[in-house]
Amino acid sequence: MSTSSYSRQLPVILLVLLVVVIQSPSTSAAAAEKAQGEGEGGCLHKCGDMDIPFPFGIGAGPGCFREGFEVVCNHSSDPPRAFFGDKRAFQRDTYLTDSRIRSSDLSPLELVSTSVARGEARAYAAVSYRCSTNESLSVLQVMNLLGTPFSVSATRNVFISVGYQLAELRWVARMGLTTGFTCTTQDEQLSSMPHARNGSCTGWGCCERTIPPEENPVKNYILSFDRVSYKHNWLRVLYPCGYGMLVEKSGYNFSTTDIIGDKTLLKRFPRGVALVLDFAAGNTSCPAQGQPLPPDYACVSGNSSCANATDTYSPAYVCKCWDGYDGNPYIANGCQDIDECKQPQVYPCSSGICKNRLGGYDCPCKFGTKGDAKAGTCTDVFTPAAKATVGAIGGILLMVILSFLVILRKEKQKAKEFFKKNGGPTLEKANVIKLFKKEDLKPILKSSNLIGKGAFGEVYKGRLDNKEVAIKKPINGSVLENDQFANEVIIQSQVIHKNIVRLIGCCLEVDAPMLVYEFITKGSLHDNLHGNNNKVALNLDVRLSIAAQSADGLAYMHSKANIRILHGDVKPANILLDDNFVPKISDFGISRLIARDKQHTGSVIGDMNYMDPVYLQEGLLTEKSDVYSFGVVILELISSRIAIRSEHNSLVKSFLEAHKKQKKATEFFDKEIAIAEDLEFLDSLAVMAVECLRLDVDQRPTMMEVAERLHILSRSRKVQDVCQ
Repeated sequence: MSTSSYSRQLPVILLVLLVVVIQSPSTSAAAAEKAQGEGEGGCLHKCGDMDIPFPFGIGAGPGCFREGFEVVCNHSSDPPRAFFGDKRAFQRDTYLTDSRIRSSDLSPLELVSTSVARGEARAYAAVSYRCSTNESLSVLQVMNLLGTPFSVSATRNVFISVGYQLAELRWVARMGLTTGFTCTTQDEQLSSMPHARNGSCTGWGCCERTIPPEENPVKNYILSFDRVSYKHNWLRVLYPCGYGMLVEKSGYNFSTTDIIGDKTLLKRFPRGVALVLDFAAGNTSCPAQGQPLPPDYACVSGNSSCANATDTYSPAYVCKCWDGYDGNPYIANGCQDIDECKQPQVYPCSSGICKNRLGGYDCPCKFGTKGDAKAGTCTDVFTPAAKATVGAIGGILLMVILSFLVILRKEKQKAKEFFKKNGGPTLEKANVIKLFKKEDLKPILKSSNLIGKGAFGEVYKGRLDNKEVAIKKPINGSVLENDQFANEVIIQSQVIHKNIVRLIGCCLEVDAPMLVYEFITKGSLHDNLHGNNNKVALNLDVRLSIAAQSADGLAYMHSKANIRILHGDVKPANILLDDNFVPKISDFGISRLIARDKQHTGSVIGDMNYMDPVYLQEGLLTEKSDVYSFGVVILELISSRIAIRSEHNSLVKSFLEAHKKQKKATEFFDKEIAIAEDLEFLDSLAVMAVECLRLDVDQRPTMMEVAERLHILSRSRKVQDVCQ
């Protein structure tokens, strides 16, 4: 076929191809519906190692991607490959055989990468070719982007023709018209044009042309050939094929081996060459300031703005992060501030002090200089005399720093001495509890965190290791020293029970060592029973549960712990409640006085309102001393009255006198719980309290017996509720 005859048939070929392009979306509608139905329901933004950022997305769920930005991940290859899911974006191999046109199936565009910041996507584009080994065969490439948000970037791509054939690029423009140009790779005499060399697409064998700006937007193109007769048969054998491609700038480096042999360049690029596509996220112009946003507005991130697209047939826009911000403007909070100081090669500040700020950065000159630090023109401002003054001031500051370091060293030495005095070596060897540094607790020991204060010291609330804790800071001199304190800590660390407050650790680097306990949220039973906030929640069932579980905790301390522990100060203020009103026994501090089997104390420590008269008189602390105090707690639970020891107004004295006269205790019951059907249970609790308050120590029940009887009462009450 001659060159002139081929040129005459080209308009007919292009017209037929244009019809194919226009009809393709409708013919593939059924395939698109099938592909969508077979997609996964969840939204994915990863295909193999490739990130697929929104507005692109994978999945059939709502909001996985914006219209036209669907991506299909093909897992049949390793690694998986991503393709455009919009069937309107495709390329087609068209074979020209003896003036007849035969078209293969549509091929979806394969996605290489995306950049939402630049509004670009890169896709693989097939290469057109014509080979003299079969003169009747040309494989022309057709790409269609009509109806999609994408167009070929005129500034990021070039047209390249390789080989002895003449490749021609044709744009399928509006109204069915075509424009284009030819890229010449040879001349008739093979003399005036030098041979192209490796890495340079200039000369015989390779031609490169930029896309004219007036051709924008490129939504459709055809790569065809204008065959030139070979002057010498050896050229036909050595250079049988010619190629044409639309490719990203610097995406193809010419090699002389590409034009030698049969389809050599196609073997080098089996998936095609990378082509840059511009995209627009919306099909309207950007809204004017003050106007309502259009439906499905794409620029949802803060610190972003809308920009009208200039390379589209109809109004469209893209989203951009503001200057000084980077990220994805198409998702909420997608545009984040750039820390320019971490990118000195992009944001210079070599002679200044870089300071990042929202949307930019500052670069003032260093102290003693002035000028433009970004431009590297800072100059000295101090005279020699001023520098001498600054040196003197610096010397003074150095002395201050050295003095501070000396003081700091003394403080560390002092902390070591306190650590040793408070039994640190013993606790380190025992390895039973966490030892906190003074610096760990310092942020918590503020007046704003103070939640309690008493004879022992102060209690602070805070967070350690992401847990809420209560820190007890004792008054100086109120705790034992050396291995006596260490022994107390070891005893408390061995007490592990759901109804006993857990000791987490301690700090020994201070004069008076501090204890760190788990924080119990609802405060003490005293606060809940006698305050106004949570009294409604303390019905009879809750009070009975508190009594039974508190007795469990004390019984465990008396008879089930590794070492017998006596509380010595049982009272509602030392029974803490969690969110579910589960009681936790706290402040069993008297046990430290008998840690070495010493049951007689020189002085009595505890709350006089709850104290066993026998212990008060004889100074002998036993398990029955805790039983007596617990009897007073039961009285408070059923009466909601505060136990006060006095000659004229004493809850215990009044209650025992009424019992001695064989009077019913109904007058002592809290009216909130003293309903007729519950009086029998309240009387049972009152009888139990009387037994605990007996002056004869031997006649008092043990805490184990008290706990068992309370649980029996609780179970019988539940059975009664079910029967009713």
